[in-house]
Amino acid sequence: MSFFFGGDPFDGHPGMGGGGGSRKPVDTQEYYDILGVGKDATSAQIKKAYRKLAIKNHPDKGGDPEKFKKISVAYDTLSDPEKKELYDKYGKEGVEQGGGGARNADDIFSMFFGGGGGGGRSRERGPRKGKDVVHPLKVSLEDIYNGKIVKISVNRQRIKCPKGMDKSSAVKMCTQCDGRGAVVQVRRMGPMIQQVQTSCPKCGGTGKDVAKGVKQVKERKILEVPIDKGVKNGKKIKFDGESDEHPGLLPGDVIFVVQEKEHSRFKRKGADLLMRKEINICEALCGTKFIVSQLDGRELLISTEPGKVIKPGEIMCVADEGMPYEGNPYTKGNLFIAFEVQFPTNGSLTPQQMQVLQSVLPPRPDQPEDDDDELELCTLTEVDKSQFGKSGASSGRNAYDDDDDEEMSGDGQRVQCAQQ
Repeated sequence: MSFFFGGDPFDGHPGMGGGGGSRKPVDTQEYYDILGVGKDATSAQIKKAYRKLAIKNHPDKGGDPEKFKKISVAYDTLSDPEKKELYDKYGKEGVEQGGGGARNADDIFSMFFGGGGGGGRSRERGPRKGKDVVHPLKVSLEDIYNGKIVKISVNRQRIKCPKGMDKSSAVKMCTQCDGRGAVVQVRRMGPMIQQVQTSCPKCGGTGKDVAKGVKQVKERKILEVPIDKGVKNGKKIKFDGESDEHPGLLPGDVIFVVQEKEHSRFKRKGADLLMRKEINICEALCGTKFIVSQLDGRELLISTEPGKVIKPGEIMCVADEGMPYEGNPYTKGNLFIAFEVQFPTNGSLTPQQMQVLQSVLPPRPDQPEDDDDELELCTLTEVDKSQFGKSGASSGRNAYDDDDDEEMSGDGQRVQCAQQ
């Protein structure tokens, strides 16, 4: 749906070729005919039409190179919102010239007086555009995996003309600034003359003259936002011209930014998925089987190969069970599984069970005897790894201040060292 005013009230912009005079009608239909789509076609429909024609007419498959080139140029223009906007108003010339046309005398004048070296506002590409509206769109990992259409209601402003007036006569080019939005004033300062470019007082810098009675009204519309399979986090989905409409301005765009919701089971990176799986020591040594519910509802039976011993922290992979590739949903990434091995708790094994384990597990190395008088017995205790390196940190004295401090204390600690 187009929201440009009927009758093209912005026509006659002096920045377009012809110097603001009468122009011959421009062809704004050719590219649509080449792709075989209508002017109201969505970006997805344009993309689909291009892919179909590109496959059929590709030179590597015997297609006509010139026809393929025309198809590519048409798609390049209509798939780019800015180029499409220019083409819909000014045809191929508008796209090729960036909407600027040939430089006229006012452009050259503005380079020296307030135009800022690039031609100033007189080189704007057609009418100015209103502000874009950006909305975050939170999407679950299931919806990204399977694809979805999200319907969102938006309220925006639209132009309403008085009875008996159509939009083609509601907004006209400002006659005081000739649609440029700026006028040049001459100021005399003694023997010197200064040229100053200022905003047009009649149109307020818009370059448009809005008729009396033209109002802005609130309008509600349902937008169908396509969530393609495998869409990337942060992807921007744009709806051209669906933002607020103001007199003398093209409506801005409504932009949705995909924000992937955190998932309870999977973490995503690119097209790959990662999950954690806890197994016990028996599963780690003898193999394991378990079921994983995939994001499309399928139940996956995952098992290790016979004889596989899973080490703590080991990561294994299931091929082609990750996320679909964006733009190629029939190809998928991989599912990575990080294993966490749960060992028996302290005191949970009986002496009989430990004897059975010792009989089937690889033998332990020779164990030293506890009653050896030449050995000093020390017992291991559990400790938080964050405590490593903090011994003696709270002591303010130097370990070398007193040789007597080197005597062994009751807990077996001989010397505390503090780096100076």
